[in-house]
Amino acid sequence: MKLLSVNLGRPRQVPYTDQAQGVTGIDKRPADGPVRVAAPGPKGVGASGLAGDAVCDRRHHGGDDQAVYAFAREDLDDWERELGRPLAAGCFGENLTTEGLDVSGALVGERWRIGSDVVLEVTSGRIPCRTFQGHVEERGWVRRFTRKGAPGAYLRVIEPGEIRTGDPIAIVHRPDHEVTVAMQFRAVTTERELLPRLLAAGEALHPETLAAARKYVAGQDS
Repeated sequence: MKLLSVNLGRPRQVPYTDQAQGVTGIDKRPADGPVRVAAPGPKGVGASGLAGDAVCDRRHHGGDDQAVYAFAREDLDDWERELGRPLAAGCFGENLTTEGLDVSGALVGERWRIGSDVVLEVTSGRIPCRTFQGHVEERGWVRRFTRKGAPGAYLRVIEPGEIRTGDPIAIVHRPDHEVTVAMQFRAVTTERELLPRLLAAGEALHPETLAAARKYVAGQDS
């Protein structure tokens, strides 16, 4: 398992985002050299966990529980075959393009060591949005991506440091439950009856997912 690419976005004016200034950092490109990784601060205030990576809409992106976004090269390859066009590392807005790691099959609360310093913890899957659809230029993309059920993973920073392309990735902790990123994603999108099962992951869940699961179990959201 290794880090195939570290990807950073720069603010770019586009017609397809509802961000007030009409800019997005979703179009990420591979970085040269090491990149500093650290917890950015709470959502709405903190941006990306990677130095030099733009987060333009902090209402929905960035913050400690979505500090880093990872997507598997194997899943990009699958989409290449389905879409019939090449997909470069970073083109889905991911900070980390991995190789040999089942990102969507990772457990919520699972921890990865990348290189010698950085430790990240899995929190949730990525929810597709209108900006993502506009970026990939595919009709019905939000529904199509959701149906696939391989959303990639958001991670929080447990131990900061530097990472670079080629760094090894090691799973250093796997919690004792069955809540994967893919399950969490289905529970908050298409299979809400799965929400009670997410509670097994406890505080490792993204706070918004944890609140949704608790509300569902309390009968306040059917």
